[in-house]
Amino acid sequence: MAKKKNLNIKKGDVVRVIAGQDKGAEGKVISVDSERDRVIVEGVNRIKRHTKVVNQGGRAGTTGGIVTQEAAIHVSNVMLLVDAPKGSDAKGKVTTRLGFRRDEVTKRRSDGSTYAATRSTRVSRKSGEEI
Repeated sequence: MAKKKNLNIKKGDVVRVIAGQDKGAEGKVISVDSERDRVIVEGVNRIKRHTKVVNQGGRAGTTGGIVTQEAAIHVSNVMLLVDAPKGSDAKGKVTTRLGFRRDEVTKRRSDGSTYAATRSTRVSRKSGEEI
């Protein structure tokens, strides 16, 4: 079994497509396939799939036809969107790369005692703000 890769893009992130036929399109990430380095973005890379009529289970059977749905695109073709950094000329949302920062946090044990630990947080490379 292959080792699971850690991708910077997560489910629920808002991204912009930076390459391919849907270049410039923005959408929310529906799912992430880390083994194949692919993401499915809402409203991007729409394909038509021809489905068969399935008559199992009486009324519960699916009807056939042509279904339009999103297909997976490579994670290198999308970039994370964040709010424009304060003091910049850009308005609205801008694309950014991701970095990681280790923050000191205080954790609590079940017996009530506390201890210091570190937590990794995603950070925008443009603004330095936490995502």
